[in-house]
Amino acid sequence: MARVPAGERYYAIGDVHGELALFDALLEAIAADDAAREPAHSQVVLLGDLVDRGPDSAGVVARARKLQAERKTTILAGNHEEMFLAAFEDTGMLRHFLRHGGRDTVLSYGVERSTYDEATLDELQAIMNQVVPAEDRAFLESFQDYHIAGDYLFVHAGVAPNVPLEEQQRHHLLWIREQFIEYDAPHEHVVVHGHTISPDVDARSNRIGVDTGAYRYGRLTALVLEGENRHTIQAVAGDDGAITIETAALA
Repeated sequence: MARVPAGERYYAIGDVHGELALFDALLEAIAADDAAREPAHSQVVLLGDLVDRGPDSAGVVARARKLQAERKTTILAGNHEEMFLAAFEDTGMLRHFLRHGGRDTVLSYGVERSTYDEATLDELQAIMNQVVPAEDRAFLESFQDYHIAGDYLFVHAGVAPNVPLEEQQRHHLLWIREQFIEYDAPHEHVVVHGHTISPDVDARSNRIGVDTGAYRYGRLTALVLEGENRHTIQAVAGDDGAITIETAALA
């Protein structure tokens, strides 16, 4: 059975995608869970894709910055952070970014919808360079590609099968999908990942997918790992907008 080092506790959070209310609720539940358990060296791992699609990417980035200042937090780069950062300089990537949820990110930084609609691509790029703080860009650029804890590897998208970790391409770590998802043999580590949405946690023998579609299904998940034990904490948005917390053991 895979395990994390003794005395350590990890809270791995799937793709937030601008859903600040779910993120806040989940962080509050994590703090309560951590306080209720035996003392341990605990840390949060954000698995990337903090931005795009949801209504408040700017707020999520600000909250993640605050979180990292408050407690030990590792933040991994996702493909949406890669697109966002490239869009400041490359209009071709800007077009791609906007088509994949980036419009909501730009609007979350205070750009009026009418201004957005009337702007050319070059004008919009100039607006982005004005409204997105340099501190936010530097923060996004600081995200790691992966993190190892005992028998677990945390990464945004996954790994290329049968390729040693030190030889993995960054593109695979941030973008891979079917080649990784459909592979059922062991990897060097049990891979904890986001990127590929499933209605609930997708736990396999070689990987655990925790992107439960915060922006699509209203469910944001944290996988909790301690020793050989693992369970989930989920912030779930109801039809009336109320958020509830659900916890469950994970075999």
